[in-house]
Amino acid sequence: MRKVTYSMNVSLDGYIVGPDGDFDWTGPDEEVFRFWIDEMREVGVHLMGRRLYETMLYWETADQSSLDDSELEWTAIWNPLPKVVFSTTLSEVRGHARLASGGLAEEIERWRAEPGEGDIAIGGATLAAEAAASGLIDEYRAMVYPVLVGGGVPFFPRRERRVDLELVETRTFSSKVVYLRYRVAR
Repeated sequence: MRKVTYSMNVSLDGYIVGPDGDFDWTGPDEEVFRFWIDEMREVGVHLMGRRLYETMLYWETADQSSLDDSELEWTAIWNPLPKVVFSTTLSEVRGHARLASGGLAEEIERWRAEPGEGDIAIGGATLAAEAAASGLIDEYRAMVYPVLVGGGVPFFPRRERRVDLELVETRTFSSKVVYLRYRVAR
């Protein structure tokens, strides 16, 4: 059965964006970017909220002539990847994306039931919080940056519910960014 993963860049104090909505502290690092490329190869579908969808639209429309080799490799993986966007304000989406027709749990179960390979990736804190509240996330993957941003959108949902995790993998990059991968203990 396909596993559901939640992966994002996160500050050491636990935020995916700062209080001003900025995430420039996740600036380009070739080693980390190459790691994300390899991670994306394991994804079969990406579920995301409106804000992440709008951020990632850059890759759908980026001028190919202005991209370096690793960015071209990323777009070759990202653009054809099936994407499901959860939004109450968008009326249409582009590329290999479609608007979700049902709820998150229903969408996840549909993808789990379909034949095929690759993880069901969730991107965006709001959508991940909904999945976490329903116990639908199998793995948390955090790329932790050595910065304290002091507030903003938290990586982990603020729920009064305990979730035990098992460490699966860690990796420290030359930029001092640390990758943490945890499996939900069941």
